[in-house]
Amino acid sequence: MAVPKSKITRSRGGQRRSHDALVAGNPAECNNCGELKRPHHVCGACGHYDDREIVAKADDIDYDEDAA
Repeated sequence: MAVPKSKITRSRGGQRRSHDALVAGNPAECNNCGELKRPHHVCGACGHYDDREIVAKADDIDYDEDAA
């Protein structure tokens, strides 16, 4: 089993952990509906990405009752 040869100082441990901080997101405004969304992701509110409808929302779909 690996055992440290000597104690790691608080300074050295802090330098190693300096890049572990969480970074806040960078939301962008959707071109279609104006809601905030993650960049390069489909809008969760309207289902559009890059001025195209990618995901149809459930209230926009016509369900045929006889098909089921």
